Amino acid sequence: MTYFDFELTHCPVELSVELLSRKWVLQIICDMFFGKTRFSEFKEGKVEMSNKALSRSLRFMEEQGLIEKVSDEYYLTNKGKSLNKVIYDLVEFTLDNNSELYEE
Repeated sequence: MTYFDFELTHCPVELSVELLSRKWVLQIICDMFFGKTRFSEFKEGKVEMSNKALSRSLRFMEEQGLIEKVSDEYYLTNKGKSLNKVIYDLVEFTLDNNSELYEE
């Protein structure tokens, strides 16, 4: 069962945020939007990411229908690609409000 394959009893925004906030999921999706497809590429620049953690995250993402594995490469499914607008809007929000977000 995926996060979205049940009767809607929770806030849809909360469910999406929970999905994207799982360890490494958002970073991997962003990497894939920038063309990374291989296990070793997802680890680049993430020294604190273990092979086990990456494998677990990729498996979770496959189970949720966000990615698919073809040979030794991972690709976003249509469901995964549909996150592009959501992520873009988050980036735009952060850039537009950067100074206000970090004021103390």
